[in-house]
Amino acid sequence: MTTQSTAIHGEKVSLLRVLGPGHVWALGVGIVLVGEFMGWNFAVGKGGALAALIACWFAGLLYTCVAMIDSEVTSTVAAAGGQYAQAKHIVGPLMAFNVGLFLVMAYTMLEAGNAITLGYLVQTVAGMTGIEGLWDKPFVVLTIMFLAWLNYRGVYATLTFNLVITAIACLAIVVLFLTMITVNAGMVDHAAMINNNTLPYGWLGVIAAMHFGLWYYLGIEGTTQAAEEVRSPARALPLGTMTGMITLLIAATMTWYICAGLMPWEYLGQAVTPLFDAARMTGSGPLMVLLFIGTIFSTLASANGCINDASRAWFSMGRDRYLPVWFGAVHPKYRTPFRAIVFLIPVALVFALQVPLDQVITFSILSGLLGYTFMSFNMIMFRNKWPLDSIKRGYVHPLHPLPAIVLLLLCIITYFAVFLGYGAQLVAMMVFYIIASLWFAFHRYKYVKRGDQFTMNWPRPLGY
Repeated sequence: MTTQSTAIHGEKVSLLRVLGPGHVWALGVGIVLVGEFMGWNFAVGKGGALAALIACWFAGLLYTCVAMIDSEVTSTVAAAGGQYAQAKHIVGPLMAFNVGLFLVMAYTMLEAGNAITLGYLVQTVAGMTGIEGLWDKPFVVLTIMFLAWLNYRGVYATLTFNLVITAIACLAIVVLFLTMITVNAGMVDHAAMINNNTLPYGWLGVIAAMHFGLWYYLGIEGTTQAAEEVRSPARALPLGTMTGMITLLIAATMTWYICAGLMPWEYLGQAVTPLFDAARMTGSGPLMVLLFIGTIFSTLASANGCINDASRAWFSMGRDRYLPVWFGAVHPKYRTPFRAIVFLIPVALVFALQVPLDQVITFSILSGLLGYTFMSFNMIMFRNKWPLDSIKRGYVHPLHPLPAIVLLLLCIITYFAVFLGYGAQLVAMMVFYIIASLWFAFHRYKYVKRGDQFTMNWPRPLGY
């Protein structure tokens, strides 16, 4: 049987294992790269340009820890749902439900933010060409509906599409950077920032900048959501994830260098499309066209990956009875979690059409942050329950438990950063997840067949 053939076990239709390291890279980088094209610059508004750079480095450290931990656990627990599957095997149902919900909300909010940005960019470019008053909302709706349809039709074509457009978006950043350090080198000036406004809000501003600093990399952990559809998880997941992280660190540094050197930090801190705005400031028509295409492609790649990841998490929860089993269905022809994909469309549309961009981004960051907090404890529990020589691992990350400790400390700092500017949203999200946990505990827990969820050939921990 080939990797493209039908995978049926009894009457159960399963997902296909068709993805390689390139698809994993495209899934992770594709989701995250939009963070270079929009959103990260709000960190500049929180603490200044230099504070945003420092936040970028610390956020990079946070996500390197995330990637290291995820690569070990997911290459060993290779199931759809990523961190949700990890929580199910390592901790238990209540934590697994919450982690699954964190994932769904983080990716759905990111998808909504991408659609908002695409609509804004189309509206801006239309105004530049003399078409005034173009309504952006139809483009927001069309983006979400088209990508949902693409995901409905099949994962291989979807992530191959992501691979192509992500590569083009990466190329756009590289071309802009090379142009600015060679042809237009005189336009890039960091002296004023360093001499006059190094840290306008002091070191408290650096801490505050950590809030949106996460946006440089938020979603790289999404590579694990497709673990059940990867041909060789032990090889593809660590390779694709760590390569993606290196790509994003380089792209984030280049993005900051260009934008901070071209725009006053006060303007940069509130721009919706900073890289496109940087291209506009050069006055170069070809650069503006390239960065317009790059921004469009980055939003499409990110939203596309988000639909893929959110639907896999929702599908997994339905399959395991954490949600109604109706959501755990696989399309008999396309082999996709089609009901999960369709269900999440209106959720994304409501936030994309009704909520401001900075708040949508904040909701996504907070959901992701809760998931990262769990990962630090999850890694320690994983090593304690199954020591290195007790089970077969696809990958073993070094320096344990240091990455877990560093990750937890950086998460705590980021919670404080969010509280400084978006305390109401932080409280609202916590209340939402508490209510959801109570609903699961009193209504859905009784449907969960806990013993059946443990699918790994390992010694079972106490309680299973």
